[in-house]
Amino acid sequence: MKHRSAQLAALMAALVVSTLAGAEPHAGDWIDVSAPIDPKTAPVYPGNAPVKLDFMMHYEKGDKLALSSYSLGAHTGTHVDAPLHFIKGGTPVDLVPLQHFVGPARVIDCSPDAKVIDAAELNKHDWKGARRILFRTRNSRNHWMTDPTFHEDFTYVAADAAQLLADAGVELVGIDYLSIEKFHSPDPRTHLILLGKGIPVVEGLQLADVTAGDYDLIVLPLRVSGHEAAPARAILKHRP
Repeated sequence: MKHRSAQLAALMAALVVSTLAGAEPHAGDWIDVSAPIDPKTAPVYPGNAPVKLDFMMHYEKGDKLALSSYSLGAHTGTHVDAPLHFIKGGTPVDLVPLQHFVGPARVIDCSPDAKVIDAAELNKHDWKGARRILFRTRNSRNHWMTDPTFHEDFTYVAADAAQLLADAGVELVGIDYLSIEKFHSPDPRTHLILLGKGIPVVEGLQLADVTAGDYDLIVLPLRVSGHEAAPARAILKHRP
């Protein structure tokens, strides 16, 4: 009974991560910019835990209900990095103030061929004054968040751009692949700059169907106590 209770608790927590696979990406004026959590389509950053979704009970097995078991890493799909991810003693994901995750946001549509968002690329766009910034890049144009093959050459944010954003007082930064940092970077300066200023990072957004402009943003990570990251659901609504 104790084991079953633990399974049910895990199930209830995991349900916040994902809705039914067939749900429409647009609900009214809201746009779902979360990547689906599906082992067939979800890329996994090398070294992270694989995605496993199982039915412990199911109607096809003769059961009277469906009961699922999920196994996945904290950095699966669309997720939030909290300061604790790279800052010793930093804020865990459950204690990041909620105001970071809800409010006006600006989607920046980066140059189609940009493989890095450095200060020069950032300053090509109207970003100043925005409180939350989401970068739409070639990652989205190539639909890489629904491609199970991990692409090492994803577009990322360079340290000089991260510093500009941090100095400007941005409250949240998001990008459309599994990391905001260059793959295998020996010095994770982008993470250190943003998280060191208490700026949470949203990674793994799905922005293929989103245009540049100003939106209302809601992105809520799972309330996982004491850990550095958690999967999240993110939605946008165009501001008039």
